[in-house]
Amino acid sequence: MSTERAGAVVVTAMGADEAEAVLPPDLRTRLARLAAPLPGVLTGALTTPEAREALARADILLTGWGCPPLTEDVLRAAPRLRAVVHAAGSVKGLVSAAVWERGIVVSSAADANAGPVADFTLAALALAAKGSLAAAASYGGGWPAFQDRQGADGRTIGVIGASRIGRRVLAGLRASDAGYRLLLHDPYVPGAEAELLGAEPVDLDSLCRRAGIVTVHAPQTPETRHLLDARRLALLPDGATIVNTARGALVDTDALTRECASGRLSAVLDVTDPEPLPAEHPLLRMPHVLVTPHIAGAQGSEARRLGAYAVEEIGRLMRGEPLLGSVRKEMLDRSA
Repeated sequence: MSTERAGAVVVTAMGADEAEAVLPPDLRTRLARLAAPLPGVLTGALTTPEAREALARADILLTGWGCPPLTEDVLRAAPRLRAVVHAAGSVKGLVSAAVWERGIVVSSAADANAGPVADFTLAALALAAKGSLAAAASYGGGWPAFQDRQGADGRTIGVIGASRIGRRVLAGLRASDAGYRLLLHDPYVPGAEAELLGAEPVDLDSLCRRAGIVTVHAPQTPETRHLLDARRLALLPDGATIVNTARGALVDTDALTRECASGRLSAVLDVTDPEPLPAEHPLLRMPHVLVTPHIAGAQGSEARRLGAYAVEEIGRLMRGEPLLGSVRKEMLDRSA
């Protein structure tokens, strides 16, 4: 962004715990070499006098989990703001129409988030392909009969969404020696492109009928809410597994709960609807269902990747280089 100058003021706005994980001391030092970060972090509402005083000086806003939405009211307090660099994934809950109307540049560290999510998903798929959840649920100390042991070779895996994470998952599955048969449903991906990704393009109902494992990587939009509803879950073959590391609302939780309670389906869920699930929710007590608290993308030291990506983006801004994580308004309908 050519209008940025050396010494541009950077204001950080995110939760206190998130800031500690995402921006450890070495990254704060690196940021200080690139720009002029204000000390401290805005950790609450952006409408307080203290927040407005900081925003009035901001050329760049470095955001993360816990940052309130950037509404028109918030932006009025930031007349110099030229860029929002988000040290996390989706900006849907952060960026309002006023941001685009002002022509503010937006960047997301979603690419840095994608690698760990894909790794988590591939691990879950490998466990699912071996029937690990069902085997663990029935394990009583004796060995299963050899003919009852479920292998991964040749399993059919249905991938919903060729997103940045979905594509990484497809690449990882292609690289496996297990010889998976891959199906892909994505209405925005032509058949020829799906085949280049190593998958057979299919409609969603066909994917559900044919796949023994389904992994979800579509964005959350009004059209994708309950994409896997009761009717489609019923199409899945007995013993199938749902893996969801995308958004909880893409799967009808009540319908999935009924299917898993019957023992017909298994599930690995890193995201749920609602999130988090209530402590007494049945899915948390089912032995063939694994629910994790949204850890796939940034668990422990992985959070640092997001901060490093964002700091590097600020460096690119300062040098007038293209942003690798650039987000445009028209992209949001097809992104997480």
